[in-house]
Amino acid sequence: MTVPQRLTERKREAILQAAIAEFRSSGFEITSMDKIAATAGVSKRTVYNHFPSKEELFAEILNRLWNSITAEQDMPYSSLKPLREQLQTLLQAKLHMLANDNFLDLARIAIAATIHSPERAQDMVARMGQREEGLTAWIRLALADGRLKPVEPAFAAQQMHGLLKAFAFWPQISMGQPSLNQDEQTRVIESALDMFLARYQA
Repeated sequence: MTVPQRLTERKREAILQAAIAEFRSSGFEITSMDKIAATAGVSKRTVYNHFPSKEELFAEILNRLWNSITAEQDMPYSSLKPLREQLQTLLQAKLHMLANDNFLDLARIAIAATIHSPERAQDMVARMGQREEGLTAWIRLALADGRLKPVEPAFAAQQMHGLLKAFAFWPQISMGQPSLNQDEQTRVIESALDMFLARYQA
């Protein structure tokens, strides 16, 4: 029972990796399930057994993207630690994720595939909103603790994400710039912290 299960998981992973490669090189619209099957080294029937449609396959890739967004961002709020120290840890995790080549590849695929599909774009934005809940929850707890000035938590979190992505996401996605090095990451984080705390710290 275990061996067939492992084989099935390996085939599923091969299909996903093939789809990522094909979507990256040819784009979502042009890539066919036949091509994905050939690249994965499996039959077309096997691909359809795992993913009933190209949309389902793409949705699974998006799930991986969203999971990677949240993988390192869940840090509980502490009433005992300085706000700056806690936020610094959160932002370092965020920039570490944004510098990951696999994450950037998945993000490029997702963005390219949504350009011609408003429905897909809306789904992507909705998922992003859910997945960036970590910082929003942290801000909500800091507010309840009286350590931040009144603000809508989701609004403040979106501001912070915007400060980071202006340097560590959009230039890499849209202009092919390299990921930030350690010194550049530190500079972006410290500047974002200065701006955020100057505006919101109680």
